[in-house]
Amino acid sequence: MTTAQILREFITLLVVIDPIGTVPVFLYAAAGVPTRLHARFALTGVLVAAAVLAFFLIAGQLLLEAIGLRLGAFQIAGGIVLFLFALTMIFGESKPRREIEEAESEDLSGAVFPLAMPSIASPGAILAVVILTDNHSTAIGEQAVTGAVLLVVLGLTFVLLLLASRIHRLIGDTGASVVSRVMGLILATVAVDAVLQGLEQVGVLSLSAPSF
Repeated sequence: MTTAQILREFITLLVVIDPIGTVPVFLYAAAGVPTRLHARFALTGVLVAAAVLAFFLIAGQLLLEAIGLRLGAFQIAGGIVLFLFALTMIFGESKPRREIEEAESEDLSGAVFPLAMPSIASPGAILAVVILTDNHSTAIGEQAVTGAVLLVVLGLTFVLLLLASRIHRLIGDTGASVVSRVMGLILATVAVDAVLQGLEQVGVLSLSAPSF
């Protein structure tokens, strides 16, 4: 795997997980938790999200194939869903506000909902880890690199959550919303690329450079 490919995967996972957009969600979820326990609260949320994403990274494609679905079809569908998800990030309510409002109507542990899911292990992140680890075209070593990149992004997310109060004082909800919308624009581009790759894999489109 080249450095460019690793960087692309890092950016993709960073965009779909959106650590900055998770900061206001963390502050809301941890509002009733003593300050001395915030680090443990953040760690719990990140570990739960890591377990969910690791499951889909390892077994996501196996589950698809078990029910007779091709990865190419999943890439197309996943790319479309990611694109719609990106549109909500760009034009809809900001990620923090939307997920906080959802949490206000639920009576669940804050470290799991909304922090771990759907803020960190979002539907977009789950789709991304499955798409990035095609068992037929990606060697085990390369999938391990993708897993390592995922851990790096989750580690960065944990560090930002530890600094959540300082970050929020610096950029506020408005700043987090702006970052989420920029991330949404990048995600839209990633989603279109996923659809094109899926079309190529099912034989509908050829992305090979023309020969003259």
